[in-house]
Amino acid sequence: MPLDIYLNVAVSGLLTGLVYGLMALGLSVIFGVVRVVNFAHGEMMTIAMYIAIVLFQAFRLDPLVMMVPIAGALFALGYVMQAGLINPFVDRPEHSQFMLLVAVAIIMVNALLLIFGPDARSVQTSYAFDSFAFGRIIVDATKVYAGLAAIVVAAALFAFFRFSDLGKAIRACADNYTGALVVGLNVKRLYALTFGLGAACVGAAGSMLVLIIDVTPPLGPQYTLLAFVIVITGGLGSMPGALIGGVLIGMTEALAGLLFTPSAKSMFAFAILVLVLLFRPQGILGKRAS
Repeated sequence: MPLDIYLNVAVSGLLTGLVYGLMALGLSVIFGVVRVVNFAHGEMMTIAMYIAIVLFQAFRLDPLVMMVPIAGALFALGYVMQAGLINPFVDRPEHSQFMLLVAVAIIMVNALLLIFGPDARSVQTSYAFDSFAFGRIIVDATKVYAGLAAIVVAAALFAFFRFSDLGKAIRACADNYTGALVVGLNVKRLYALTFGLGAACVGAAGSMLVLIIDVTPPLGPQYTLLAFVIVITGGLGSMPGALIGGVLIGMTEALAGLLFTPSAKSMFAFAILVLVLLFRPQGILGKRAS
């Protein structure tokens, strides 16, 4: 098989992996600060994808153009979930948190089934069949736009946590919960903001991913599991690790689909997870527990 085909598939997988990384970034942010694992993560992304489809079908609004409003809507959903539902469970045993969020995920999936039915839906933009040529590499325009948008959103999130006062306060809560309380920070509110930011990431990722794949309500659990694979591979709680893990899994899936069959791509993604757990249990960029 010509080398050009491998290069094209690898670049395509890299661009898709950037969107995967943004999706997993939201999960990593939530766990890194709130210490709660969002088992409804993929389901929240599915909600964002359906919002994008409804806006496109009703008003012909491009999902990429509507990425910020959709991310805002998911931010609101995440904030309300954390403030009204999850905060009382923060100090409870992990199995209680697990059951709560699994229940929320099941409710979301079934609500989407009631509203939209089981049929797959997609978005066909004016540039759906366009492509860019970079020498011998030809890449779908849709994936280029989605990958670039994922980089912009991830960079904005990194800058927020690095330079803004609110971002520094959230990082302080993550580093020292008791110390944050002592200096007077409203930790519960900051937790809600963090969960909202994680949900906004997954909302933005859903707006991008709806351009690449068809969506059905049962898609949520699949992408929740994929997000877990990515964040564990990159390092649970590590923001750069989530992006690196997403790119690695995206390229692995793409090349596995080319060399074997598309149905085998998940097998290779989980094989990477097994290798990481065996040889670097803290993940690629994760810190070893002291």
